[in-house]
Amino acid sequence: MNRTLRTPFRSQARRHFLPRPILFVLLLLLGLGLSSSHAEIDGEHGMLLRVDGAIGPATVDYLSRNFDRARDEGAAVIILELDTPGGLDASMRDIIRSIVTSSTPVAIYVTPAGARATSAGTYMMYGAHVAAMAPGTNLGAATPVQMGGMPESPDDEADGDNGNAENGDDENGDSAAPRGGSAMERKMINDAVAYIRSLAELRDRNADWAEKAVREAVSIGSREALDLEVIDYIAEDVEDLLAQMDGREVKVAGGTLTLQTEGLELVRVEPDWRNEFLAIITNPNVAYILMLIGIYGIIFELANPGSIVPGVLGGIALLTALFAFQALPINYAGAALMALGIAFMIAEAFMPSFGVLGIGGVVAFALGSLLLVDSGIEAYEISFTVVMAVSLSTALVVIGIATMALRAHRRRIASGREQLLSSTAIAASDFIDGRGRVRVEGELWNAHAAASIRRGDHLRVTAMHGLELEVEPMSKTGDDPQGQVRSR
Repeated sequence: MNRTLRTPFRSQARRHFLPRPILFVLLLLLGLGLSSSHAEIDGEHGMLLRVDGAIGPATVDYLSRNFDRARDEGAAVIILELDTPGGLDASMRDIIRSIVTSSTPVAIYVTPAGARATSAGTYMMYGAHVAAMAPGTNLGAATPVQMGGMPESPDDEADGDNGNAENGDDENGDSAAPRGGSAMERKMINDAVAYIRSLAELRDRNADWAEKAVREAVSIGSREALDLEVIDYIAEDVEDLLAQMDGREVKVAGGTLTLQTEGLELVRVEPDWRNEFLAIITNPNVAYILMLIGIYGIIFELANPGSIVPGVLGGIALLTALFAFQALPINYAGAALMALGIAFMIAEAFMPSFGVLGIGGVVAFALGSLLLVDSGIEAYEISFTVVMAVSLSTALVVIGIATMALRAHRRRIASGREQLLSSTAIAASDFIDGRGRVRVEGELWNAHAAASIRRGDHLRVTAMHGLELEVEPMSKTGDDPQGQVRSR
């Protein structure tokens, strides 16, 4: 009795509850969400953030979300530990915009010893409410990296003194405008100079050195930076920094604040799983591979309708890659070349051209891949090795398809009307009034012949009319040279 009642109950339980693998994934995601929650931050606490490596979309997400959180929870101050070689211009400007509009004071601290805040990091230092460095660190080299050949380009050297005079050097030899280069290069460097000078004036820091860091890519250490009033403090550690900036007045969005930071307790906020995921997919090499997986998955699904798995995985991978690329500086000429290459390779798969379309597609695809991400930052460029590996693999596939197509083209026809017209027949009976039956490839066919045919004669099929063959006698020297016809 108990067994009878228990069976349907267990059956219903299986029907209404999630399978164990899906339940495990949901619990894992819930655990990640819980683990990413932070301790409460209030006016008696500060927030401690850390940025290592190139500045990119993931950095923007990490900082902007925590700036908003610090504002909402009333944090006393935000300390940003920084060690960066630079990064994307758009990401840098987004971060500086968040700092300038923040109602919570932001102090950027270059640490530990040996760290740097070059290129985009220098602009961030100038935009911070408080700028500090640890001993043995440096900043500078803020020339836009897209300025190939700047500031000492071959064109500058060729121009010599005439170029300097034309560009308005003052009597001390300090450049008042970028020398040499194209109009686009001068436009970019002038924009960078104007931007960093405006930040220097906003924070009352050395604007002349800031311009020099952009035009001449100079870099200085912490002691010199303090002497030149580029930074506010040199601090041994975070506690030392909090003690030094205690009582300092800073201008934030909405007014002026007096910092009360000595002995302030800091809550360190690490990047959560969402930020880590964004950092992974916005790596150009990862986004590039995801795009290829998506494209090939969808092509396979279209070529084999009903496979489902390639289409689902391909769609997810392609959408993820597109999301990543919209956050990266994409060169549309490179994207167009890649699209053209993919179109040629698809055409090769469906309309074999014996490799012409395929090889052309691989070349266009490889060139487009190399041009796709136009950042000038090594950390945000597609690796040449990855491009070559993918292109060679694709080339091998295309060559394989072309080889199979060529072999199929040369292969002797094995079935159908064309095969019958090229085959040899044997008369199965005497022809009466020009009609009789013949055996072709083991099958009996009705046949018609203009000549007299006797049973056993070797014949050649010359035409086919519906289900009737037209045959003619073979010459004695033309009897089935391959030995494919046998008398029966």
